[in-house]
Amino acid sequence: MIHNERLVRACRRQEVDRAPVWMMRQAGRYLAEYRDIRARIPFLELCKTPELAARVSLQPYEILGVDAVILFSDILIPAQAMGMDLTLSEKGPQLGDPVREMDRVKKLRIPDPSDSTPFVLDTIRILRGELHDEVPLIGFAGAPFTLATYMIEGGTSRNFAEVKRLMHREPKTMHALLAKIAEATIPYLNSQIEAGVHVIQLFDTWAGELSPGNYCEFALPYQQQVFQSLHRGPEGLGVPAILYVNECAAILEMMAESGANVLSIDWRINLDDARLRIGDKLALQGNLDPGALLGTVESISGQAEEMLRRGGDIGYVANLGHGILPMTPVENARAFVETVKKGIKEAA
Repeated sequence: MIHNERLVRACRRQEVDRAPVWMMRQAGRYLAEYRDIRARIPFLELCKTPELAARVSLQPYEILGVDAVILFSDILIPAQAMGMDLTLSEKGPQLGDPVREMDRVKKLRIPDPSDSTPFVLDTIRILRGELHDEVPLIGFAGAPFTLATYMIEGGTSRNFAEVKRLMHREPKTMHALLAKIAEATIPYLNSQIEAGVHVIQLFDTWAGELSPGNYCEFALPYQQQVFQSLHRGPEGLGVPAILYVNECAAILEMMAESGANVLSIDWRINLDDARLRIGDKLALQGNLDPGALLGTVESISGQAEEMLRRGGDIGYVANLGHGILPMTPVENARAFVETVKKGIKEAA
């Protein structure tokens, strides 16, 4: 039994006294306590050191009082476990020998998480011990399409040219890669569930770069494969699943067919419009522009109040529409969290 189970209840569309609140990338450079640790240890080493990964995971809960803790890790950890060279730095990720032909796909491994990423599972176990079931713990992974973009491009990209070349010139190779990533993602997330996370989130951040037709072909089937294969327990009682896609306005109805319990959306679509489009079967999460947290405390509170009104009373999780920006003042992040905690009645 979780003492503060608002997030789990909201994900299941059960009644809550107020909307739960947490923030994507809530453990990060906007916190001085995080910067102090990062000054002493490289990012990838931090991800692989369970005691420190647990420590930074807990910082937003201790400093801001968010309603959930998300595992501190990186979506590219499974890519390294599959056999890719990975470097993570302030300039962004770099993956050696990008995957751009079928022979390269065939060389990728399907790793056993207990052997390849034991540090992730150890971090979860430490967090469960530290949290004493006070708030839910969120696990996560990158969705097959988003992970594929990094593996094909060799890092971040502005136009995803190599990804789209592979999609349109060699679709069989693209599908083979996506299928292999899905095959690796399923045990990775299942191992997190078995280690004790209460909620999982699948980040398909870059699927919003696809046309609706390409989303249906190259992203949605692999999201469905992952969600359908997770050991989530009985419907309504098991581990809820959240799907996040940035720039999702054109594909929202298709996202609703993914198998997720919750759709996490960006700020380019209103919450009430999203609710009208997907109905009442799924919960919604989001969707404040992270840039709003660079404003004044008063403007943040006003925008958060409006978001709460649009989110509704049932099946809504307050969050940002993308990760919190590194230059965000801590007091502004706290103002966002505290406004949500006051609830819509007091805010109005």
